[in-house]
Amino acid sequence: MPTFTQIGTAQVVGSGGASSIDFTSIPATYTDLCVFYSLRGNSLEGVYVQFNSSTSNFTGRYIFSDSTSVSSASLARYIGSINSSATTFTNGSLYIANYAGTNNKSFSVDEVYDQNATAGYLNFTSGLWSSSSAITSIRLEASAGLTQHSTAYLYGISNA
Repeated sequence: MPTFTQIGTAQVVGSGGASSIDFTSIPATYTDLCVFYSLRGNSLEGVYVQFNSSTSNFTGRYIFSDSTSVSSASLARYIGSINSSATTFTNGSLYIANYAGTNNKSFSVDEVYDQNATAGYLNFTSGLWSSSSAITSIRLEASAGLTQHSTAYLYGISNA
């Protein structure tokens, strides 16, 4: 049975907003990592990931549904979209397998958000970071910024 252990404290965006949420000094003592997040942005836009401050060697594919249609695309570092509605947040999870090993790092994301009862959205993303380096830091970023109360939690997973 896998064991989830919270690493560090929750990262919460303060009243001025922020462009990113960062987790640093991640120990190599777990099998996998998982980031649970609840985000809202200054505009409806994409959220992107960095590992160890790297923006290169990422590949990925996402599937998106708006409750009436389904589409897909390839985007590097993209993990999903964040809501800009004043009353709802985008909720999701980023799962990173074998983050401390020397093989390339695969990751998956599932997230949901709504536009305050006008539509519901669902994103699934799978990606690969082609690097033999252990992941020691994770950044979730949005170019227009994250609003106050956006929150993320990092968990180490043992025996996954």
